[in-house]
Amino acid sequence: MPQTTEQKELREVVRSMLDDLATESAVRKQMAADTFDHALWNVMATDIGLQGLAIPERYGGAGAGWVEQGLVFEELGQRLACVPYLSTVGLATAALLAADEPARERWLPEIAGGSVTATVAVPGKPVSGWYFGDLGVSAVRSGPVWRLTGDAPYVLDGDTADLVLVAARSADGIGVYAVEGVMAAPVGTSDQTRRIASLTFTGTPATRIGGAEVAAAAHRAGITMLACEQAGGAAFCLDQAVQYARVRRQFGRPIGSFQAVQHHCADMLIAVETARSAAWRAVRGLDSDEPADRVATLAAGAACGEAYAFCASMNVQIHGGIGYTWEHFAQMHVKRSRGSLVLLGSPAQHRRALMSSDEVLAGS
Repeated sequence: MPQTTEQKELREVVRSMLDDLATESAVRKQMAADTFDHALWNVMATDIGLQGLAIPERYGGAGAGWVEQGLVFEELGQRLACVPYLSTVGLATAALLAADEPARERWLPEIAGGSVTATVAVPGKPVSGWYFGDLGVSAVRSGPVWRLTGDAPYVLDGDTADLVLVAARSADGIGVYAVEGVMAAPVGTSDQTRRIASLTFTGTPATRIGGAEVAAAAHRAGITMLACEQAGGAAFCLDQAVQYARVRRQFGRPIGSFQAVQHHCADMLIAVETARSAAWRAVRGLDSDEPADRVATLAAGAACGEAYAFCASMNVQIHGGIGYTWEHFAQMHVKRSRGSLVLLGSPAQHRRALMSSDEVLAGS
């Protein structure tokens, strides 16, 4: 995607920051911690203002838009930075931008400033054509307060988020509710660079911030930003594989001279370019509600997840036995790619939603 001078400079600034603060050793150290990388998060917020890129200026953000956010997600996806950026920016910010005005005024300035982290308990059964899984939480009005009851499993950064936005069903239909302070139990996964938690609500007080359209907005932006992250991860795996193929020698010559390895790298390049094209087509349409843009989001969700998983696996294959070891960074991208593949809906789920959408049926 063609980039402006400002966008190129943003990418370089983010890359330089990650060179200093999100090294492999720093990521490994954070994997063993019981929280996210607060030092990196604070630099992102106070020194560069990354959390507020897509937030309008009247709420304390930069008003730059989602394209700039996508650039940041690409870079974060390459480094596996252990910060709640996808949950806070990709999901919660998008939800709040579609929410009621009091909710926007209350939380967006704090998110833009980096003082609040947030997440969205996104269910999965198709509602408004966007998200998948059952609504495991119900909402009942008790005077001026709403109360939530139920469970929300596998919530991204659910155990560290200051603010949780929950999709729940009430007598009035599906709504999204804001909760501060939730019973959370960490859920162990193979990808230790992401934090997943199971949330329990037992008559928990909540504030309704909007209807199903809020959850749909969060899921659409989340899929798109995750696609950018996956495209970045796939590109990193390709670069790492090519670099290794140039220096690793067998039978007296670099393994990159072997036709089989060349074919693997060529296939990875095709996957990377496909992922980038799909991701940036979805990003450009994120602020639009045109039917074709909704289709682009689902297409990116399917294409980018598969491209990342493929490139991560091929990177390990090219590295050979060392790529499987704990000491090598390649296996960490394999784990991240597999977790990301189902985080906001699997490629198969995205394709089913895509083929059943009114936009596709109308054009068939």
